Amino acid sequence: MIPHTLPYCTLVDEDLLNEAVEDAKDWNLMHGNVMRTAEAPGSSEVVNYAPFLLYPSPFPRVGLQEAKRVQYAVNKLIHSVATDFTFLEEVLQSVIEVDVFTRKLLEICRTVHKEGTSQEIHFGMLRSDYMFDTNTKQIKQIEVNAIASSFAGLASKVSMFHRWFLERQGWTVEQTDKHLPENTAASGLAKGLIEAWKLYNKQDAVILFVVEPETRNIFDQRDIEYEVYKQQPQVRIIRCTMSKVSKASLDSNSKALLIDGKEVGVVYYRDGYAPDQYTSDEVWQTRLKVERSSAIKCPSIQYHLAGTKKVQQVLSKPGMLERFLDAEESALVRKTFVGLYSLDMGEEGDAAVAMAMENPGKYVLKPQREGGGNNTFGEAIVDVLGPISDTVERTAFILMEQIHPQSHSNYIIRAGNPPHVENVISELGVFGVVIGRGKELLLNEQHGHLLRTKMMGVDEGGVAMGYGAIDSPYLE
Repeated sequence: MIPHTLPYCTLVDEDLLNEAVEDAKDWNLMHGNVMRTAEAPGSSEVVNYAPFLLYPSPFPRVGLQEAKRVQYAVNKLIHSVATDFTFLEEVLQSVIEVDVFTRKLLEICRTVHKEGTSQEIHFGMLRSDYMFDTNTKQIKQIEVNAIASSFAGLASKVSMFHRWFLERQGWTVEQTDKHLPENTAASGLAKGLIEAWKLYNKQDAVILFVVEPETRNIFDQRDIEYEVYKQQPQVRIIRCTMSKVSKASLDSNSKALLIDGKEVGVVYYRDGYAPDQYTSDEVWQTRLKVERSSAIKCPSIQYHLAGTKKVQQVLSKPGMLERFLDAEESALVRKTFVGLYSLDMGEEGDAAVAMAMENPGKYVLKPQREGGGNNTFGEAIVDVLGPISDTVERTAFILMEQIHPQSHSNYIIRAGNPPHVENVISELGVFGVVIGRGKELLLNEQHGHLLRTKMMGVDEGGVAMGYGAIDSPYLE
């Protein structure tokens, strides 16, 4: 039996370890911490457990508390940036010269701004990602995910699993309550969808989930969907691909979005965050159609753009946060920043290029992308940035200082791999729900968390991309 004070240390008896792992797999399969298989991402006929950690991973209590506290300011910041069209256009000007994807998103934003919006309400379900930096002993922001922020559902499952697992080994409820925080991520995002639906103020309006044609991560989406039904049984949710949404129509007077005769009150994107999902001009026209509609979008095109890495970099400049937040809020957010550097043409960008080329191990090269697997780390930065160091192509990226998290030991349980202890690091995500009308905030809440853990030496952390695994924090 593992010592109660060290729930994440190595099980020394191989038989006990194997038995514990089989129990853990069965619990996760029975309770829905599952994904479709890589071989059949479009079918639920065969599924397997999502990668998870056998034990909750140690994370400083003060780090989680600070991340939750700052999320209210982050929510307000994203809303304030999104509703400042002039700021968005100015900040993204250099990026759109070379980044076609961001340019097309901004073109939609410009069109809607020029025509006049049919829906003043903005709605975001955000996830702010952090690591706890060992040098500064503080959480440091990696990014803010403004579209299709995932794993609220499965993270809630793994939090429940770790409680069950430790109590099965002899922990008391009091012990798990002390060290394992409650995780309300799925129920909190469902609450946000319901609040947006109520603001649309039509009882027969549906909530539309815009989904990929094939996705391994469907059950994470379903968790939120079923939570909506649990909290508000009369709501109807429909799931459609972009191709299906392309056949929707707009009412000529009300601008209502109509799909198969159903009026859509809320659109929730779990697709549309990456360039390869816009496979034709029809898809771009579909996104524009939805933006022109009176449906409440999660996110609106403005929120989507507010979450870009270039916006993150510009907001880190001295005095910039104060444009959108009060002094206390600005200080909270600024404390989470590491060095963020522009690669725009000119002296400032030249200096950042020189820093990266001279010491690439200190930095991460980041494009304007969501979804994982897009960043460049360490010596690979030289290969990517070197050929474009004197060209405008470099402006598609920003440069960010690397964060140095504490490593620890744990077991990553992944289908097809035997359990053995790994040296791992963790990344904390905190979910926020924000709704506003014009400049006014109507709802500003924080709901739950996600811990993703990966082996030391693995740069990216996305679970769906195969880099990390779902975890929960053991608060120290």
